[in-house]
Order: sequence, then structure tokens, then C-alpha cells
Amino acid sequence: MNKTVLVADDDRAIRMVLSQALAERGHQVKAAANAATLWQWVKNGEGDVIVTDVMMPDGDGLDLVPRIKAERPDIPIIVMSAQNTILTAIKATERGAFEYLPKPFDLGALTAAVERALTRPRDSVTAPPPGEATAQDKLPIIGRSAAMQEIYRVVARLVGTDMTALIHGESGTGKELVARALHDFGRRRERPFVAVNMAAIPRELIESELFGHEKGAFTGAVQRGIGKFEAAAGGTLFLDEIGDMPLEAQTRLLRVLQSGEFTPVGGRTPIRADVRIVAATHRDLRQLIQQGRFREDLYYRLNVVPITLPPLRDRAEDIPDLARHFLEQIATEGLPAKTLDPEAQALLKKHRWPGNVRELENLMRRISVLYSEPNIDARIVGEQLRAQEQATSAGARATDETLGQSVERHLRAYFEAHEGALPARGLYDRILHEIERPLLAISMEATRGNQIRAADLLGLNRNTLRKKLRELELQPTRGAR
Repeated sequence: MNKTVLVADDDRAIRMVLSQALAERGHQVKAAANAATLWQWVKNGEGDVIVTDVMMPDGDGLDLVPRIKAERPDIPIIVMSAQNTILTAIKATERGAFEYLPKPFDLGALTAAVERALTRPRDSVTAPPPGEATAQDKLPIIGRSAAMQEIYRVVARLVGTDMTALIHGESGTGKELVARALHDFGRRRERPFVAVNMAAIPRELIESELFGHEKGAFTGAVQRGIGKFEAAAGGTLFLDEIGDMPLEAQTRLLRVLQSGEFTPVGGRTPIRADVRIVAATHRDLRQLIQQGRFREDLYYRLNVVPITLPPLRDRAEDIPDLARHFLEQIATEGLPAKTLDPEAQALLKKHRWPGNVRELENLMRRISVLYSEPNIDARIVGEQLRAQEQATSAGARATDETLGQSVERHLRAYFEAHEGALPARGLYDRILHEIERPLLAISMEATRGNQIRAADLLGLNRNTLRKKLRELELQPTRGAR
């Protein structure tokens, strides 16, 4: 295409590699070691695309981007940076960069970005959005791994839009942190961020929780209630664990997303839903769709931009940075400051982290409380990881065992505890009585006091169930049949 690429980087090796790679693709290359030379070339009208580093001896490449866009709005700028954090990615995008690539960069990815920039439609280059987000002192998301860099790039491109995003990831990977970053650096950052966990709301209350209710809409509604949609007006509504939303509520949410309006429970006047929706789940929604537990049309409404967060085991190189961040945070809360030695860091990187980042944070907090040593070494980390695994294994055994195994375990414990002092007789009836009472109580609770349904569930005659409830002094719910 015989186009000219302007390259600015204070690293001579990088200038040489880029110049050679771009020349092999038929481009002319002009390379500079500082921002001043690049700026002079731009003012002279030279170049068709710019590739620039952020940190240069005479200035910040990010600060130069808006000056270049003001001077020559049509020239695309590709920003490279070894400060590969989410704030760098967001700043580069907000200031008008065509693309952001972290260092060390993949040469193929960079040359491909140059080709995209040179072949894009001319009218696709726009000025940066008004009002740049203020950088916070603390990074909202920690990690410099390649897996996280892709997340940063997607977030950076999304913050200036109102597009719906669906965040996938295992529990503890930081889904709400990403949702907050989309809000805190987006155009709605001055308005509320409202988070609601679908798994934590009783299904009979979920519509009122989301959409609000009018006075008298149901028993106990003594005044009008504001729902999450109304509370988040103008801001962002984060729907966490969307896979746990009941089907009837899914249907109503779909109507809101389609029409942009909602009506409170018991109300007649629609209210405009001026919110950005960000949803998250640790479940496989496609599998739930096949099982008939999640609406396919709602899935496509939510999954406009998917963001998949990697588990911590897939970005082990981020663990030392995360651990240090948590230790610094804990020190601000009043506990003594601690450091993490290299052997301890290496041990942390080998752990599988089933609880992901949340598990790592809890470990750092536990160590900070239990140990007085200012330096956390491999011995301390090893002790706590072993104790944690033993507790987890015990819990898993209790969870995975069958009902028969659970009963057997409790019976063995009973016999061991009463060795030499077992009752003379009647143990069979006593054990059956101990099991029968909670079985009937829980069955009645599960069927909400409906004796007909409880009797069917248990395989008992209704009169037999009534008799047993009376003998065990288990009173049925008032009005139950």
C-alpha cells in the first residue's frame, strides 16, 4: 500500500524490530526515540498511522494522543505500554487511540493492528468522547497477564458505550469488579451503580425487588416500594447470578429490555428504564437453555458483549501482584504491614485456587491475623494452604456422601461416644424416631404445610401422616389441607 508508519519508542531494539516487520509488508517507516520528533512529524503532515510507546524520555505518549487528534483527527494511533493495567487501556481508548497493545507485544498482533488502521473507512475515526474519566488511586482490577490484558481491552472499548454486557466466570473471579469498572469509567459514572444478586432473592419477591410495587399491590405492601430499576435510574444495574432468575421474572425482564419500560407490581403507568444493564453468571447459560431453565431470547438480549473472566489458576503470574495488593489493603485497615518473600510467592503460584481471587484474599487476611512475623515465608503459606485443603476436603466429603453414608457416619459417632454406656433396649425405635421427626418436619416445610402433597411425597396415607404429625407434636400450618 506504500503507506508511512510513524514509530515512537525509546527502546532501539523495538524500533528496529518494528521497522523491519512493517517494511517487509511494504510500508515506509519513520522511527523516533522521543515524543518531540513524533510531534514534529505530525505537524508537518507526515505519516498515515502512528505506533507510539507511553513512557518516553521527554513525555507521556498518552498525553500526546489528544494533541495529535486535535491536530490531525484522521490519523489512527496505536498505543503500546509496559504499564499494562486497566487504567492504561481505558485512558488510551478515551483519549482517542485506535488500538491499545500491552508490552511485551505480539509482533503479529501489532502488524495486524497497523493493517486494520490503514484499511479502515475514513469516517470511522472519531474524536475522543467528551469528559475523560478521572483515574482512581487504586486499580479496580489487578493483573498484568495476557489473559487479563484482553479483558482490559474489551472494558476500555465498552466504557464509552451503553451496550449490555454479560460477564461469565467462576465464583470469586471478580465479576462485580469488572461491572463496577464499566460503570466507574463510563458515561454514567455520576449516577448510581446498583447491584442485585438473583440467587439471594426469594422467587416470590423478585419482581417487586426489580420493578417496585404500588401501595396495596399485595399483602404487606403498605406503601409504594422503589425497585432496583428505578433506584438505578440514569446509572448501571448489575444483575449478578442471572442464571438463578426464575423463568417468570426472565419473561418480564425480557419485555423491559425490548420496550425500555417497566411497570411496578400492581401499577398501570409504565416507567422509562433509563439504565445500563450488566449481567453476570457462573453458570453455563446455554446448558440452562437446553434444560428449559433460561430463555434463549433473553440470553441473546443480555449477551451483546460477552466478557469471560479467567480463573486464577489460568493467570498464576498475577498472584504475587494480587497478594501484595491485598496485604497493602489489609495494612490500611489497622493490621501490621507484611511482605511476601519469593519462595512464598512461588508456592502461591502452584496452588489450584478453586475459590479464585476471593480465596487468595481470604488467605492473606487469615495470615495477617494469625502470624506476627512481618515477612510471610513459604512455611507460613504452606501451613495455611494445608489447613485450608484439609478443611475443604472434609467439607467435600460431607457434601458428596449419600444419605445412607451420612446416617452411618452419625451412628458410628453415636456408638463411639456411648461406648460402655449404651441403652439397655429400645435403640431401634429411638433411632427411627430421631430420623422420622426431621423427615416429616422438612417434608411439611417443603410442601408449605400441604398435607396432601406431603403424604404423596412420603408415600404415606394422608390419615397416617396426620396421626404421625400429632404423635410427634408437629403442628401443620394453620389453614393447611
